[in-house]
Amino acid sequence: MTTRREPTARQMRLAAELRRLRDAAGFSAKESAAQLGVSHVQISHIESGLSGVSEDRLRRLASHYTCTDAEFIDALIAMATDRTRGWWEEYRGLLPAAFLDLSELEHHAAYRWDVDFLHIPGLLQTEGYARALFSCRVPQLPKNELELRVRHRMQRRVIIGAERAVPYEALVHEAALRIRVGGRAVSRAQLNRILELSEADHVTVRVIPFELEDFADITAAMVYAGGAVPKLDTVLRDGPHGSVFIDSEAQLGVFRTLFRRVEAASLDPAGSRDLILRLAKEL
Repeated sequence: MTTRREPTARQMRLAAELRRLRDAAGFSAKESAAQLGVSHVQISHIESGLSGVSEDRLRRLASHYTCTDAEFIDALIAMATDRTRGWWEEYRGLLPAAFLDLSELEHHAAYRWDVDFLHIPGLLQTEGYARALFSCRVPQLPKNELELRVRHRMQRRVIIGAERAVPYEALVHEAALRIRVGGRAVSRAQLNRILELSEADHVTVRVIPFELEDFADITAAMVYAGGAVPKLDTVLRDGPHGSVFIDSEAQLGVFRTLFRRVEAASLDPAGSRDLILRLAKEL
């Protein structure tokens, strides 16, 4: 089997789940290799995302590990046998891999949540807002890369379009709505775009108002993508050195709790629309 040079985040997630199953069962890589009749190097490659795994071998490994969660196993098989080459592939080699990994994650997501405090979430952004935001990067992006990033961000919106209609909820702090990215006209157009999108049945936008008290500890900006089963949910967080994909069950539980706490503290959808409309009229 061909060895991959740069596994995607989705391929790495499958690899990590297989490694977790083996560790939980208490088997060594050598013992698992013997079960499949392959070398331990092949198991190492599978568990590092460098090699794929067939449905037959995956089912044999799951049985060997005494995993009885049929829904979870089927979800892993779907990941292992997926041959999708999505629209994001046109950017491979042109944009950082994290951009493509996010697009692939969203493509397969059962639902999407966003929490943001300083910026409008990417799926809600207008082209003008995204361009202004990318223009603020230090060091400054070359014009061709800036335009690639803007185009990629606009294409990501397909998951909340009419054809896909993936359930989507965004919790946005009032600060992000008030910060004028790109100037008055761009900001006004951005707020109107949020109002337009929030009219769809599958899109929910809630505002975290300034007046909220005792909120200092709930400031975890995140992208949360629901998997085929809860075990395969993923959180993406941006840090000073790039994006980090989080997938351990314990951490996922923490972020689910954080999201629900922020959601409960936010304005309801109607109150949020009223606030956004008022801000748009002030511009």
